[in-house]
Amino acid sequence: MTPSQPPQVPVTERVFAQRFSSTSRGARLARHLTLHRLDAWGIPYDSDASDTAALLVAELAANAVAHGRVPGRDFEMRLSLDAYTLRIDVSDPRGERRPDGAGAAEAPSAWAEGGRGLLLVEALADRWTVLDRLPIGKTVRAELDLRPR
Repeated sequence: MTPSQPPQVPVTERVFAQRFSSTSRGARLARHLTLHRLDAWGIPYDSDASDTAALLVAELAANAVAHGRVPGRDFEMRLSLDAYTLRIDVSDPRGERRPDGAGAAEAPSAWAEGGRGLLLVEALADRWTVLDRLPIGKTVRAELDLRPR
């Protein structure tokens, strides 16, 4: 490498994908496997990145179970990690009841028992969006930047 060339970014991407039953147990397992996989990839338990990813997976998986459940169909979680970004995709088979995406989450009334989950995603993720899932359903994607600040 000459002094005028910037350092090369590694192109390796690590990927983990798993289907889970659309139950609270499946959502809990998704969170636990996320922590385990991130630790295996060098993001240790109890680090800020690991804790944030676990919260995002917990919320997105809970939403997939509560709002995207179709009897007899699973939800899917996909983690991908490159040099600078952790991407969390949670897909469910229900295309309707689709959140609008980043910037659209509205706070519920003070007395509401739910409805704050996407506000949490909005606050924790560096970016998030909702994508169509082919052939049917939707994917909610959240990304965390892992570059040293």
